Amino acid sequence: MVAGISIAERVASIQGRIAAACARAARDPRGVTLVAVSKTFPPAAIAEAYRAGLRHFGENRVQEAQEKAPQVSALGATPVWHLIGHLQTNKARAAAGLFAIIHSVDSVRNAEALSRYAQGTLPVFLEVNVAGEANKSGVAPEDARSLWKAVQGLAHIPVLGLMTVAPLAADPEAVRPVFRRLRELRDDLGLAGLSMGMTDDFEVAIEEGATHVRIGRAIFGARPA
Repeated sequence: MVAGISIAERVASIQGRIAAACARAARDPRGVTLVAVSKTFPPAAIAEAYRAGLRHFGENRVQEAQEKAPQVSALGATPVWHLIGHLQTNKARAAAGLFAIIHSVDSVRNAEALSRYAQGTLPVFLEVNVAGEANKSGVAPEDARSLWKAVQGLAHIPVLGLMTVAPLAADPEAVRPVFRRLRELRDDLGLAGLSMGMTDDFEVAIEEGATHVRIGRAIFGARPA
């Protein structure tokens, strides 16, 4: 229960909004994966969201996910774990052993480490800093193709698509060009996936083609202090 509203009620609301955004864009809602961003939230909240029907959960830090994953399993939940935060190369071995999908490959070094340590197939997204924000990870849009060319030949880590984190904006429409630019880059590379859109802007992201949206606050409430 979060602020008088259950996680299950929040999940249902988000799923309804996803369906509405898909309808506006003439898309099938089944083409959008809702990744619940569970960073900083306790295992009990993750298990509650799992019982509400969610299966995909995103964590920002490898160490936090390592600590929480067995506790979540002990509560009867078996999520598909996504790494959505910046990946340090020295954490690649641990990440490859825990996560099913990595959303934040932003260097050939990252990719090579994941390829070396992957236990079977480990799909990845290439992170692009579309808005050029100094405090964000990701390659510049003009470097996306060279990164993709370097990564696509590596074993075990098929490239699903591209990922970005849009700037914070009071009006979601203000970041539509960011999502549109990522879609154009994705199309130029002939890829399928687009990991983009969070609590404040996921509907616009879906309208622009997002296949994975990363939503935390709208599901779990305000993050613990």
